[in-house]
Amino acid sequence: MSDAPAPEEKLSYRLISGPDNREFCERISAALAEGYVLHGSPAATFNGSSVIVAQAVVLPEAIASADAAVADAVDSLESTGDDLEFDGEGHA
Repeated sequence: MSDAPAPEEKLSYRLISGPDNREFCERISAALAEGYVLHGSPAATFNGSSVIVAQAVVLPEAIASADAAVADAVDSLESTGDDLEFDGEGHA
């Protein structure tokens, strides 16, 4: 039996943030090399002394899994046989 720690499972979603500099770009590049893809637009803010940026990255299999879950939920709703009628009013 090995005492070596199990390899860490990659997170499906990561938000990478930091100062807008080369190191930040290297962190994004490394995530892309690990198989992540950009998710959404980057965000930027100014903290009084420097620009801070953030970029979400996700694993493509996480997107596929989420899409499949949504498709299953829609199929489930469509197959209930209960035809709901819209009365023209929205309720929040």
